[in-house]
Amino acid sequence: MNVLLTTTSFQDTPGPHHQLLKDAAFDLICERGPLTEKRMLELVGDIDAFLCGDDDITRAVIDKSLPKLKVISKYGIGLDKIDTDYVAQKGIPLTFCPGVNHTTVAEHTFALLLALFRKIVREANHVASGEWVRITGNEIMGKTLAIIGLGRIGKEVAVRAHAFGMKLVGFDLYWDKEFAQKYEIVRSESAEAAMNQADIVSLHTNLSNETRNMINQSSIAKMKKGVVVLNCARGEIVNTNDMVDALHAGSVGGYGTDVLNVEPPPKDHPLLKAPNTVITPHIGSRTYESVERQATMAAKNLILALEGKKPLAQANDVPLISHR
Repeated sequence: MNVLLTTTSFQDTPGPHHQLLKDAAFDLICERGPLTEKRMLELVGDIDAFLCGDDDITRAVIDKSLPKLKVISKYGIGLDKIDTDYVAQKGIPLTFCPGVNHTTVAEHTFALLLALFRKIVREANHVASGEWVRITGNEIMGKTLAIIGLGRIGKEVAVRAHAFGMKLVGFDLYWDKEFAQKYEIVRSESAEAAMNQADIVSLHTNLSNETRNMINQSSIAKMKKGVVVLNCARGEIVNTNDMVDALHAGSVGGYGTDVLNVEPPPKDHPLLKAPNTVITPHIGSRTYESVERQATMAAKNLILALEGKKPLAQANDVPLISHR
């Protein structure tokens, strides 16, 4: 079996996931993703399975992959780079890895939050340059945090925010009443209503037609002046140019993000030089603990699906056929 392995954290992090693929005796074609549609088209055609990250798996890629392609195992939970409808239409099983990175991403969200409020990056850079510049920051205790998307990650953010003494408002289509009561989360009737009353907005929703460019000039204008926005979801949820303008104008007081609309960004990406920003290179789920959980699940999903057995988590309901 020829397996295209593109996720770099899978390849770079030691753990039992490597032995799983070795024991399965796959012929691995290793690439450093995420791969563009152009690069995917150059590689596919004689590939039996993908173990992929955020690569562009479009209709054109799927068409060129068939009839050889048998399974797509997604490392992670975000499926927005995959044409899922077309994958299902072509009868290709698609697996993914829910429930493995929520702790790690929630911790990273708080790292961005504290870095912005206490000016940690700026201060560390001053000291590293031999300067003793003491900037006054702000506490997060008592601040209102709006959590947009209360799935596994959003809930973990809420747990930590509650421990920090923050006021919580939230929006999710599927409201967990018991959880919200336990952590004192006030339910908003819409994402906009939650964001408009918040000092800090934390985004934990998937990318869809409804959420793309959700943070834009219009929505920012209705938020509190100086609001801080955190994004450990998808870069495309935030309109880049509108965010840059708002940061320069001061209507957004800070933007902490682990994701961008283009990854890796070109050197002239406007957010790279925007004021009051902390940007990390999509490492929110990249800890040794999380990678091992995620990679092991992705490897097991791949092997089980190729054997015609039920994977740990399947993102579509395509019938499984043994290919081993």
